[in-house]
Amino acid sequence: MIRVTVADDQAVVRVGITAVLDAEHDITVVGQAADGETAVAQAASLLPDVAVLDIRMPGVDGLTATARITAEVPGTKVVVLTTFGLDEYVFAALRAGASGFMLKDADPERIIDAVRVAARGDALLDPGVTRRLIDRFAGSPEPGEAARVSGLTPRETEVLLHVARGLSNAEIAAALGISPSTVKDHVAEILAELGVRDRVQATIVAYEAGLVRPGAR
Repeated sequence: MIRVTVADDQAVVRVGITAVLDAEHDITVVGQAADGETAVAQAASLLPDVAVLDIRMPGVDGLTATARITAEVPGTKVVVLTTFGLDEYVFAALRAGASGFMLKDADPERIIDAVRVAARGDALLDPGVTRRLIDRFAGSPEPGEAARVSGLTPRETEVLLHVARGLSNAEIAAALGISPSTVKDHVAEILAELGVRDRVQATIVAYEAGLVRPGAR
């Protein structure tokens, strides 16, 4: 059973997300919070597998809560909820260690999938918002990050490009004409080479290194 906490200062949103998740046979919501401080405290006391956090909350916001949870409760993965108007916070949250982000108005199935993916120790970037997010907030290529990706093989670079665009292993396999298991192996090698935890962090490196340019498809 995947144990989840949900934090959002809007009661209607919080209760709605809780109802959607609790309806799944393999997910149970063990705590709800209306602010970031409570979300952090619940993560420490309840040790959920996944914490679903809104970004803008009173007191301790979701960005600060994300950083604290990933640092203080490493066994808990964070999925961030956002709206387009708060994208700048999302990019910072991903850098702080979030395992993905979703739009608040995403289909319930997408949010459920994000929780399951995070619980498995992987990460999910919603492909519908990834490019728009990076278009606005990715800076100029950083030399240090460029050096990190230079050690990848040509095939690993191809795979990383597709990961950065939000494609799943199955989609990458179809695009490159290789098996999903081979893609999985490549992704594992990429994460090891870059020294990152998951696909989200690898995507950030790809953009910051200039491997994927803002606005590119």
